[in-house]
Amino acid sequence: MTVLTRDREKPCILIIDDESQIRHFLRISLKTDGYELLEAENGETGLGLCARYSPDLVILDLGLPDMDGSEVLAGLREWSSVPVIVLSVRDREQEKVQALDLGANDYVTKPFGVDELLARVRTQLRSYNKGDHPSASGMSAIFDVGALHIDLPMRQILVDGEPVKLTPKEFAVLKVLLLASGKIVTQSQLLKDIWGPTHTSDTHYLRILIGRLRQKLGDDPTEQCYIQTEPGVGYRFLGIS
Repeated sequence: MTVLTRDREKPCILIIDDESQIRHFLRISLKTDGYELLEAENGETGLGLCARYSPDLVILDLGLPDMDGSEVLAGLREWSSVPVIVLSVRDREQEKVQALDLGANDYVTKPFGVDELLARVRTQLRSYNKGDHPSASGMSAIFDVGALHIDLPMRQILVDGEPVKLTPKEFAVLKVLLLASGKIVTQSQLLKDIWGPTHTSDTHYLRILIGRLRQKLGDDPTEQCYIQTEPGVGYRFLGIS
């Protein structure tokens, strides 16, 4: 695993591949083109690096030792829209379609030409930097606000160092608010995203859930340190720049 302090002037690319020869080849090629590199040899490490460092692009192998690359892709798409180029020996059309349906932006089959891969990298980065992706801000998926620690990929919530258990809907609402941090998310949008389009008027469900969520996070409803209510409109998450 490579650990670094992000240089925001350089695009950062995360390679998730268990073949050391492939990582070495990509490292030389990408660094020569001026990119900053992160490397992981398994899916769990790759997801952790992506959450911590918010790379600008991910190159992902599907045949990983701890989980299939499709699982990594599905997990990543729960909280990030970073461009993903799948780099795999699997050349069946079904495999390619599945990866693209899970949210891959491109698919390159091994063996591959480095010039073609670099061109595809540049194409994805141009699209990402134009703001075509909602997570293009480079914001981490790990949050520390006061006594609260939230790790979205690991689904881990700590308050004063103690684990807090959220229901799936509580976690889903918290995730939406975090990823839109500082911005108002309307009640109807939350209800549509979490409960479905037929529940956009059921604001009482949301009020009850927000109340439980505040209690679990230790957020005094009169102070509203984490979740701020905009009466009649929606909610926003506070404290993250």
